[in-house]
Amino acid sequence: MLKNVLLEATEAGAKVIQYYFNTKNLQISNKEGAYNPVTEADTASEKAIFEVIRKHFPDHFILSEESGEMEQASEYKWIIDPIDGTVNFAQGIPVCCVSIAVEKAGEIIMGAVYNPFMNEFYFAEKGKGATLNGEQIHVTKKADLNKACIATGFPYNYVESENDPLTSIGKFIKNGISVRRLGSAALDLCWVAAGRLDAYYEHKIHSWDGAAGYIIVKEAGGKVTDLQGNEYSVYQPGILASNTILHEDMLARIHQ
Repeated sequence: MLKNVLLEATEAGAKVIQYYFNTKNLQISNKEGAYNPVTEADTASEKAIFEVIRKHFPDHFILSEESGEMEQASEYKWIIDPIDGTVNFAQGIPVCCVSIAVEKAGEIIMGAVYNPFMNEFYFAEKGKGATLNGEQIHVTKKADLNKACIATGFPYNYVESENDPLTSIGKFIKNGISVRRLGSAALDLCWVAAGRLDAYYEHKIHSWDGAAGYIIVKEAGGKVTDLQGNEYSVYQPGILASNTILHEDMLARIHQ
């Protein structure tokens, strides 16, 4: 039942963003940061997702990017990003998705990420592996970081620090390592899970950006931690996901 509702809710959000994609006069406003847009498609997708969840589980806790927390006395929490990659979406770039995770008693047990523009539906359930369009996926077995292809992202509110995002990315680029910036944390994680990327890291993401992708990477055989190598929590900002083999080398390079 829980899985079916998750799939239905994800598909409902995806139908909405397909409807709005590349439409003229798309209504766009801005949240915090220099350019952190929210579109009418974000709110419409969120509404469609809520309707599915509330129909079946009216007493479940919901945490969503646009509406924040809708607290309920429930051990279940739905963590929702109605459009991950909103800048891409607003620009007509089809690298964006709906991302939904289910948390039970503080543990992520299920996640779904759907990019309808590429017809790619990622899903994982704790202990049952990860899939792309129903087929099992696995992380890479690459062991040489110098030959890796990795991804990263940048926060909307950029803060300079001793090891800020530009400093850390320079450590990879200066060594000739291939670095990509796709603009969707959820898809970055899924592409690690599917073996398209060998690793992904970012200094600051939100729970709704990474919750579903986190379990998808884990169930595909990957490793996910914070940027200090500690056990990952979706409620702290830094994240590193890898094929497991490259994890320590990635941490060392980031903090070199």
